Amino acid sequence: MAHELADPPVVVITGATAGVGRAVARRFAKDKARVGLIARGMDRLEATKREVEGAGGEALICQCDVADAEAVDKAASAVEGHFGPIDIWINVAFAGMMAPFVDISMEEFKRVTEVTYLGQVHGTHSALKRMIPRDRGSVVLVGSALAYRGIPLQSPYCGSKHAIQGFQDSLRCELLHMKSNVHVSMVQLPGVNTPEFDWMRTTMPRTLRPASPPYQPEVAADAIHFAAYSKRKEVTFGWWALASVWADKLASPLVDRYLARTGFASQQTNEPIPADRMDNLFEPVPGDPGAHGRFDAESHVRSRELWLTKHRGQAALGAALALTAGGLAWLGSRRHAA
Repeated sequence: MAHELADPPVVVITGATAGVGRAVARRFAKDKARVGLIARGMDRLEATKREVEGAGGEALICQCDVADAEAVDKAASAVEGHFGPIDIWINVAFAGMMAPFVDISMEEFKRVTEVTYLGQVHGTHSALKRMIPRDRGSVVLVGSALAYRGIPLQSPYCGSKHAIQGFQDSLRCELLHMKSNVHVSMVQLPGVNTPEFDWMRTTMPRTLRPASPPYQPEVAADAIHFAAYSKRKEVTFGWWALASVWADKLASPLVDRYLARTGFASQQTNEPIPADRMDNLFEPVPGDPGAHGRFDAESHVRSRELWLTKHRGQAALGAALALTAGGLAWLGSRRHAA
């Protein structure tokens, strides 16, 4: 029998202070959740804590770098010591770099991998070693359409997201084998309007942008919140994300050629990179930009694909009713013609 999560739940969010992670913290605050906030920058941790508490939740600041497995585990212990058993662990933290592979140093490549891939492994390990003995809990891995379809200029990030997808497959098999009620899901995100495009390290000459029309971080937070409770293996939303996954399955070599032609220009604007631009690869950037990036005007605030994923029973019923009505209308027209 499944063991239900606490209400309100104890939730840990890595990368909790900007972009998708910040929006996830706000979403769980609506549930009056008790939230452990993991990130590096103290300014943003304090700002996020105020937002969570202002929305009716509780928050505990856990300043650490997810690339440090020991620090992540100490944060997990701090959350359980303060709030009690962790119900939901959400791995959002990542690092990125936009540059041709040959322009990336091995130190930079390693750093992206340690944060984006091993950071999720560290968080999941800390969560599961506490959840499995209790036989309850939910872990959400935050992936990307790039977990299936890599694009140019983001080789360390795409490699990390591919690794997370394989890690989840292996882990779910093990949990099923032990008949555990602990659930691990993965959310595959499309482009999202976050501050990352202003602080991602790059060697490119022009300012950065999402490769496809982005969604607001609140849409991503809704998908992650749904995944934490739904017991689905995977939640994917956004037309471009779904199209990328299926295009790669059906015609991967052709997609390679298409992205070779379009993938460089599509991830840059026409504006030059400022000379004083800072990046957050090894140290957090000061200040608190919040959850949104600079693409509000072009970002989607909802997703039809996410609605269908969350309401697939209703959608199937609606389709069946429409087919039935169509069939009855066709039979009626046949009788009338006869």
